[in-house]
Amino acid sequence: MSAHTQTAEKGQNTTLLCQESYVCSGTDEAIFECDECRSLQCQRCEEELHQPERLRNHERTRIRPGHVPYCDSCKGANGNIMHASMTGSRQMAAVRCQVCKINLCVECQKRTHAGGNRRKHPVTIYHAGKAQEQEEEEGMDEETKRRKMTEKVVSFLLVDETEEIQVRNEEDFIKKLDCSPDQHLKVVSIFGNTGDGKSHTLNHTFFYGREVFKTSPAQESCTVGVWAAYDPVRKVVVIDTEGLLGATVNLSQRTRLLLKVLAISDLVIYRTRADRLHNDLFKFLGDASEAYLKHFTKELKATTARCGLDVPLSTLGPGVIIFHETVYTKLLGSDHPSEVPEKLIQDRFRKLSCFPEAFSSIHYKGTRTYNPPTDFSGLRRAVEQQLENNTTRSPRQPGVIYKALKALSDRFSGEIPDDQMAHSSFFPDEYFTCSSVCLSCGCGCKKSMNHAKEGVPHESKSRCRYSHQYDNRVYTCKACYERGMEVSVVPKTSASTDSPWLGLAKYAWSGYVIECPNCGVVYRSRQYWFGNQDPVNTVVRTEIEHVWPGTDGFLKDNNNAAQRLLDGMNFMAQSVSELSLGPTKAVTSWLTDQIAPAYWKPNSQILSCNKCNTPFKDNDTKHHCRACGEGFCDGCSSKTRPVPERGWGPAPVRVCDNCYENRGMQLDVAELPSDEEGGTLIARKVGEAVQNTLGAVVTAMDIPLGLVKDAARPAYWVPDHEILHCHNCRKEFSIKLSKHHCRACGQGFCDECSHDRRSVPSRGWDHPVRVCFNCNKKPGDL
Repeated sequence: MSAHTQTAEKGQNTTLLCQESYVCSGTDEAIFECDECRSLQCQRCEEELHQPERLRNHERTRIRPGHVPYCDSCKGANGNIMHASMTGSRQMAAVRCQVCKINLCVECQKRTHAGGNRRKHPVTIYHAGKAQEQEEEEGMDEETKRRKMTEKVVSFLLVDETEEIQVRNEEDFIKKLDCSPDQHLKVVSIFGNTGDGKSHTLNHTFFYGREVFKTSPAQESCTVGVWAAYDPVRKVVVIDTEGLLGATVNLSQRTRLLLKVLAISDLVIYRTRADRLHNDLFKFLGDASEAYLKHFTKELKATTARCGLDVPLSTLGPGVIIFHETVYTKLLGSDHPSEVPEKLIQDRFRKLSCFPEAFSSIHYKGTRTYNPPTDFSGLRRAVEQQLENNTTRSPRQPGVIYKALKALSDRFSGEIPDDQMAHSSFFPDEYFTCSSVCLSCGCGCKKSMNHAKEGVPHESKSRCRYSHQYDNRVYTCKACYERGMEVSVVPKTSASTDSPWLGLAKYAWSGYVIECPNCGVVYRSRQYWFGNQDPVNTVVRTEIEHVWPGTDGFLKDNNNAAQRLLDGMNFMAQSVSELSLGPTKAVTSWLTDQIAPAYWKPNSQILSCNKCNTPFKDNDTKHHCRACGEGFCDGCSSKTRPVPERGWGPAPVRVCDNCYENRGMQLDVAELPSDEEGGTLIARKVGEAVQNTLGAVVTAMDIPLGLVKDAARPAYWVPDHEILHCHNCRKEFSIKLSKHHCRACGQGFCDECSHDRRSVPSRGWDHPVRVCFNCNKKPGDL
């Protein structure tokens, strides 16, 4: 074909020429096609050929633009060529040979022009125009047209087995469906046990037996997750699901996924090949109905309002068709012709105490297969009848379908703990409610999954009990409660109107305070010399609240007087240190030069390391080699050895790398230290001893300071020894990276992640103090 295509691209004439050559010699354009003459004819040849009386009644068709003739080789002179006899039909031409002047179909071209010199004959490729296609479609019956519409349909993975949606967005969903964004659709899904032929049923019901959804004779399930395809004939989204009772690791998540699919469906087919209807079918539909009404109706209504959808998503649940195929047993209701199968199904639901109230309708469609294949015509008619009914479920745009599925997936997702499962139900509440458990009483949260993303707090209908470990008491102002308001109060070091230092002084004298935003200071723990009463008996009410994982404590010790004092002392020490850093460096450098030996290079002249040439910064320490007297960095002068020729011995002292390597060489006598230099050397040794002693004292003071910090730490702060890295950026703490506590949450952060300042009244910090990035983003008072 490549050679033919190549010659066709060289500009061969695509005009149909007369094939009779009776008058025109085959050079005129063809105007007619005569079926009985089996040739294309120009105007002149057509008139001359049909002048005889016996040829005047030939069926002739005027050629229209885009006309494709029949193959000349297939029909032959009498229409009995081998290819025509095998196919039993006349084939449309695919090419026209410009040398042989004949039209050929694909098979005849391969047979007559595949080898020899004919292979090089130039050909013209026929392209059927729209008019020709319309003509072909007009000749098709309705069933053939439907089959042709489904020839290009393919399925795609919509949701995987872990409940993750596999389409990126609404546009990607519409693109994979291959439908118009404005097309109004309904959704049909199928459920049933694994191996019952759900995919096979969809292929024969909607796609005329084409394997749109994969089927397999293997033992393993061929459908994992949720697959979707678009039926252009009935304008529906067809969804295939993973079978029940199949081998899977995520059984709970798969079952929850089935209900999400059911919630967005307009029609559900429950496929069963059991000879008798099992109780599992009725239990599944009954539990699905209860879970739909309890969890999904509210969420679908919220999605309608949140997305501004014009079409309601939860008027009623989907309709259900129970497709029952038997081999050896009779169909439901065949023994009682007077009773409809739907009545028998409702009685079965009632006996099992299952009430499928969520479904808009339940229909039964059975078929008995004496000899394969299965007859799906009855199911197809039942499905089409239900899809035409728009009284309860109206069609909607594909974008609405995607938004509904996305909203349900975002709301009901996450792992389901096995120890919380109630296996007596197909769809227990644990599949759709929050998995958090109160640390004090052990009761579970009754809110829906992922409610924390919307800022909704945990909630439980049962009352909690007090636990000393969590101290889950909450104080409320008694005076405000009697006026109809519930205002929470906490014990703290000082009142909000006191300055930090005045508050510390009052705390030392009068103890902690309880302050109400409306009533002011209502209690001081040491207000009187004796006879101070407990606040619970006088000014506050106590309530016991649940302790949810990840939440802060309640009445933990908010007395932060000791930490305030340490913060103040640290601030003063840091300020003095920073202000005196420059002068201290200058004085230290001058003093060191005054007591240095004469052969040492002065500090003011040492700008970089004598070996590696690294420039010294303000905070860098300069080290003198005791042998040569030059200045080095710590890395280039870390070795030690005695230098008796300079008066340093017998103890080893710091030398540079060069002098350490040349330690076998002796200095000249002229370089030995004089008496004056010996005195200076003694002064230097004394200075180093004093410096080392002071350094040891400072290091020793750091140890009790850490103990003081732990003692002063508020109760809700995470202890220093448990903080290994920054709670936000995860940097590991070291000597150079200091730990800082957020005054709101008590976690440990580096300075970059906790440099914001805000007051934290709930923790007793009424003046701006250090808080982390996360707490600083929270609205309202901390």
